[in-house]
Amino acid sequence: MRPPLWLVLACLVPSVLALMPIAYVALRSIEAGTSGILQDLVRPYTLNLLVNTLTLSVSVTVCAGLIAVAAAWCTERCDLPGRPVWRLVVTLPLAIPAYVSSFAWASLGPWFQEMQGAILILTFYSVPLIYLPVCAALRGLDPNFEDVARSLGLSRSRSFLRVVLPQISPALGAGALLVASHMLAEFGALSFLRVETFTTAIYDQYTAEFNNNAAALLSGVLMLICLPVAFGEAAVRGRRRYARISRGSARLLTPIALGGFTPVVMLALALLAVASFVVPLVTLGFWVWQGSSTGRGIATVVPAMFTSLGYALPGAVLTTVLAIPLVVGSIQFRGWIARVSDRLPYLVHGLPGIVVALAGVFMSIRYLPEVYQSTTLVLLVYAVLFLPLAQSAVRASAELVPRELTDVARSLGKPPLAAFVLAMLPNLAPGIGAALALVALQLMRELTATLLLAPAGVVTLATEFWSYTSDRAYGAAAPFAAALVLISGVPVYLFTMRALRVVERP
Repeated sequence: MRPPLWLVLACLVPSVLALMPIAYVALRSIEAGTSGILQDLVRPYTLNLLVNTLTLSVSVTVCAGLIAVAAAWCTERCDLPGRPVWRLVVTLPLAIPAYVSSFAWASLGPWFQEMQGAILILTFYSVPLIYLPVCAALRGLDPNFEDVARSLGLSRSRSFLRVVLPQISPALGAGALLVASHMLAEFGALSFLRVETFTTAIYDQYTAEFNNNAAALLSGVLMLICLPVAFGEAAVRGRRRYARISRGSARLLTPIALGGFTPVVMLALALLAVASFVVPLVTLGFWVWQGSSTGRGIATVVPAMFTSLGYALPGAVLTTVLAIPLVVGSIQFRGWIARVSDRLPYLVHGLPGIVVALAGVFMSIRYLPEVYQSTTLVLLVYAVLFLPLAQSAVRASAELVPRELTDVARSLGKPPLAAFVLAMLPNLAPGIGAALALVALQLMRELTATLLLAPAGVVTLATEFWSYTSDRAYGAAAPFAAALVLISGVPVYLFTMRALRVVERP
């Protein structure tokens, strides 16, 4: 079945935006010539960047995935005391930007820097990105499937591997994909932790050596690394359907008894909270109290906060609106064009923000000078950077909507667009709300693209924090970091309470 014209046109806009940085990287790479390309790619330096980038991305994704699945199982399916509190505790790292957490840990000593420190700190930060969708998937499972598996003689562990894990794999895959692509593009945190990857090298080539061609070549290699990440989750998800016409069994599962493991689980979750949330906050408090530069720039904290919100809110709306047709097209219509359009933003998500920002500058100067150095360009680049985050959130709801709903609306005489608005869009509301909250949260602390694109005289909390830490004025930077945590904490709390609101099982 062919997609309707409105959906094709709606998918075309984000696809063109996602192709923009790809075209920019290709054009800049071609300018280097064949000899220049080969010379840069075969250097030992490039191989070292490749090893570091893959080591970081794979290690953080695997470690965060294991911790997130274990935490979700304990807080959703086990008789852990105070489960609502522990659910909130696991999501606390969302309130602290990765570069703020890395700054806090790096200031404690050299052991928390280099690769081992980066894997540890960024794992703590990434756990909630997988934990939240896995929790939602666990709550949506029909308990009858597990009952049947147990009645056939499967142990609880084999039942989990053969029945539960395949059903939560879309949520797990989407979360892991976000973490992996985010690690490929991470810059601010790695700068504090002194880890050199493709992203930091690209930034240095652009800002220190002004070598656009070499930076574009490294960006091209980074996009090639993103290919298996972008398409791997779709391959794992395959063509299985997860929607149900009915709600399944209404019976609630009896919580699994942890027994003597209860103190161990509680201690592990408490240590996770201390490492990912308490230590960064205490460190920020230390710099506010003891920093020699404390008090500098304090008057700009509130204006910077309002500027961050002024960019984040419309940026979240634009990004979510662009993400909806991509998700709907990939789920409702299984053609290769729909799949490629859905995966393109994930491919670009692995690029550093500075590459996407420079692509926006390059394209706007050549083809649309009216938007150069404007808020519109900033918001468009934000959309390109964070489309995958909105797609993953919307997909969590869209996967559960039977496509027969729109067929019924069409059979009643509704045109395609009206059938979507009346039959499917209301069912996407939870995912759309989650997308708006998560994207706004990320945009409030976006750093690299904002540094390059923000009009002259415009400052945000992230850019001011970066400016002061670059000058080693840690006392002056700490209030901006604290404001970032505060402004992020409110939506994190509200979103977590909404996302994890469940009826407690007896």
